Amino acid sequence: MTQRTPVLVGIAQVLQRADDPADARPPIELMVEAVDNALEDAGATGLRRRIDSVRAMKGVWGYRNPALTVIEALDLHGAETGLSVVSGNQVQAVLNQSALDIRSGRREAIVLCSAECGRTMGRAAKADLELDWLKDDDPPKLPDASYGDTRWTRHEMEMARGIQQAVQYYSLFEIALRRRNGETVDRHRVRIAELWAGFNRVAQENPNAWIRQPLTASEIGAVSPANRAVTFPYTKLMNANMRVDMAAALVLCSLETAKALGIPRSKMIFPVSGTDAVDHYFVSERDDLHSSPAIRLAGRRALELAGVEAADLDLVDVYSCFPSAVQIAARELGLDLERPLSVTGGLTFGGGPLNSYVMHSIARTAELLRETDGGRGLVTANGGMLTKHSFGVYSAAEPDRPYRHEDLTSKVHALPKRTATNGYAGPAEVESYAVMFGGVAAKSTTSFRSVYGKRAAPTTEPSLAHLACRLPDGRRAWANVDDPDTLRAMCEQEFCGRAVQLDGAGAGECQ
Repeated sequence: MTQRTPVLVGIAQVLQRADDPADARPPIELMVEAVDNALEDAGATGLRRRIDSVRAMKGVWGYRNPALTVIEALDLHGAETGLSVVSGNQVQAVLNQSALDIRSGRREAIVLCSAECGRTMGRAAKADLELDWLKDDDPPKLPDASYGDTRWTRHEMEMARGIQQAVQYYSLFEIALRRRNGETVDRHRVRIAELWAGFNRVAQENPNAWIRQPLTASEIGAVSPANRAVTFPYTKLMNANMRVDMAAALVLCSLETAKALGIPRSKMIFPVSGTDAVDHYFVSERDDLHSSPAIRLAGRRALELAGVEAADLDLVDVYSCFPSAVQIAARELGLDLERPLSVTGGLTFGGGPLNSYVMHSIARTAELLRETDGGRGLVTANGGMLTKHSFGVYSAAEPDRPYRHEDLTSKVHALPKRTATNGYAGPAEVESYAVMFGGVAAKSTTSFRSVYGKRAAPTTEPSLAHLACRLPDGRRAWANVDDPDTLRAMCEQEFCGRAVQLDGAGAGECQ
């Protein structure tokens, strides 16, 4: 180690459960509280004067420079302001960059913070209440730094078929996984419900989990009035739960600063390594729909840089927006699906405040590592449609090597890419599919604000299926199916591998 070793010294999480949206505090107030609590958690009064950067995660609100509000509210004047883009990998990616900034001496102490009020937004929409914090503000100055890639991740051919929502893509991945594993439709539904029941058990032990109510695999997997079908085979309780009011903050500094301020050793958790990588941006161009080369290359490299094997990790939090994301990551990283794969309960039960979830998973990982004797943990982060990935390995023990980081994107993008085509008419084979229920398929907007709006009435009958099709020459095409009998059959039988006739205008007829 060196005195420039980055160390995580302060953590905090804040939850709000105001029933009346008119009584709820706005996200910026929750963010300020989380940062204040994280600074207090570090146990050193002089730390506030050392903060030289505040980096906020972009959320569903109109604040154009929330870090500046935090700085002014907590008297952290002189600190740089930063703001990330919206993407689920950004918390870990920004922490990776922050660790590098501290290691290089560019920064001494950095705050990361986030807040979302999806529950309040949903209730306000239902009550036709306008929220002031959704309007763009006019800050004295824009952020000094920005983080993240804003490149669009949906292919025009996907959007032409109405494939825009995350649940549609992850359902396609799920069905492709089922086919790859050779499972029956019924056995697969039971297994992923059992996987999610394991996440629910973790949430019951997490004091900051949003849903701590015990739920069985049957309750999670069965369609009911309280647990509607969203996309086959996903019910509501297998989806990321964005209707939460949650905030969190992390404080990093150099080991030298921590020692000089007298921060207790028991508070220190060390980022040992970090990696980042991006899969082929468009799902249409990926070689298959059941793997992630970026997770495989970057995730395993993070473990190598930290000198730890997957089986030796004491704690793991795999990004868990949907069951397919967990299964793909676990296989690529060499993690046993039977072990606990979350420390929070995941984005369903722990709570899924859009791209700020990982702030909570890192905070919980640090909290649990503080209770161990030299424990090590892995946090994974995923943005887009299994697109952007960031990893961090953390240790309660002082590492025997400097913090190390690599970006593996160039290696991932050198791997094979499939060609997508539009307007093809003729025979093809079903590669995967997503069967939609209710109003999801009818949404024509990808605005993040729209996810909290009024919802269409749930239905028990499927409304549309999206097919990923493999052409005889290996290219990929997309088609929709709306025949009611075929849709019902898709929820009971395996359609992957079946012949389908494409009409060249976006419709398909399964044989």
